[in-house]
Amino acid sequence: MCDIVKMKYCANGEWKDSKTNKWLDVSNSSTGEIMAKVPCCTRDEVEDAIAAAENAFPEWSMLSLSKRTQMLFKWRNILVEHLEELTLLCSKELGKTLNEARGDILKAIEPTEFACAIPYLSQGSASLQVTTGFDTASYRVPLGVIAGIVPFNFPAMIPWGWMVPLAIATGNTVVLKAASYTPLTSMRILELFYNEGGFPKGVVNLVTCSREEAELFLTDSRIKAVTFVGSTEIGKHIYSVAASHGKRVQAQCEAKNHALVLDDCDLESTTNAIINSTYGCAGMRCMALPVIVVQENIADKFVEMLRMKASKLKIGCAYDPETNLGPVVNEKHKKYICDWIQRGIDEGAKLVLDGRNIRVPGYEKGFFVGPTILDNVTPEMTIGNREIFGPVTLIKRVKDFDEGIAMMNANPFANGSVIFTQNGYFAREFELRTDGGMVGINVGIPVPSAYFPFSGNKDSFFGDQHVLGIDGVRFYTRAKTVTRHWYDEHSRKKVMDTWEGTVERI
Repeated sequence: MCDIVKMKYCANGEWKDSKTNKWLDVSNSSTGEIMAKVPCCTRDEVEDAIAAAENAFPEWSMLSLSKRTQMLFKWRNILVEHLEELTLLCSKELGKTLNEARGDILKAIEPTEFACAIPYLSQGSASLQVTTGFDTASYRVPLGVIAGIVPFNFPAMIPWGWMVPLAIATGNTVVLKAASYTPLTSMRILELFYNEGGFPKGVVNLVTCSREEAELFLTDSRIKAVTFVGSTEIGKHIYSVAASHGKRVQAQCEAKNHALVLDDCDLESTTNAIINSTYGCAGMRCMALPVIVVQENIADKFVEMLRMKASKLKIGCAYDPETNLGPVVNEKHKKYICDWIQRGIDEGAKLVLDGRNIRVPGYEKGFFVGPTILDNVTPEMTIGNREIFGPVTLIKRVKDFDEGIAMMNANPFANGSVIFTQNGYFAREFELRTDGGMVGINVGIPVPSAYFPFSGNKDSFFGDQHVLGIDGVRFYTRAKTVTRHWYDEHSRKKVMDTWEGTVERI
């Protein structure tokens, strides 16, 4: 048996051996085998990565917009060239099907393409003769070192799509804390970033560590902003601590997205969309659709159709092209999901389809959870209000539109919300009244493209500017406003007042 490879951390473009005595297993989700071990980096090693980013910032931030754009164009093409390699690696370490993993990489490429427009996106504004002889211009300038704290469920899209492209395009440098469960895809991308992309050393750095070492990102004065994706509990902590230390924060947190299914919907198409949005990525995404709020008069028919379609999904090895539903990330997460299913049963929900105890021939040690449906979930049940992050569908029954949207808005999370209807009036009312930050009208996963912000609300987001879109550009930059005046013969003879001529009498 081959020795399991021990991965390194990256600072200043160099992969370095860690001195830690604590190593974290990265498993193949389909087989249960250990693929690699990653270091729980020491505090000194995290500081090494921060120092590398700080040292790289002055030169990188002064590089012209044109040069940065050219490098990003080249980088985009490198990602495309390595698409299939990265797809397979992502599928193995996370458990996404090949199609889902490919989408993860493509969703890193899309924001990179958006970031190539940075000469336009970062433009400020200017006016001549604001007052007599005075001109004013406002610019967007980089912040400095950005810390990115990454979850396990999108090892390419989140660090290399949501974080890196706009951060470096605007002139910042980055330290990524990769997810310990799924760091290999991100590490491989960073290798390509330097080896083939040719970026200056220290522009992007990467560590794996525990929450204890990551606390340094929240307090170190060299870090100017923190971007985080993960649980609401940790997001609130990061937001409060980092903000109290004068840092910008964007914390994308948990979700419990609901769909309202009205009796006039196209039931077949609606059910197909819900199958995809609930069970895609094994439910391990914050834009999954785990709760279906359905009108009572079609509920029985809908639940039976959902059960039949879900039962036909092929569960198997993530990188088998025939698989519809792959494993979850590891044994610990599998147990977490199964415990929530049992809790829902104990709270009184009706078990319609049970995905526990799934066995896949040839992959008996994989971390599989099959499609699960729990019906008659009521507002007091915790399972209907907490994020499970697995292939579990919860059915809540309501009489009409008003009861449905009230039930949805009572949830503390507001990442996404969806309505399935053919009625334009109810669709518009939903759009106006839902708390959800990303809204779908007959769209099960209303994730916007990179040109628009990923705009969660309530306990799904803490901060002022969301990731991506113009929000992302503004998060990674600050305004610098310059007022200019040049002395001439006339102005030299004027008597200077308190406002130096920038205020003119009416």
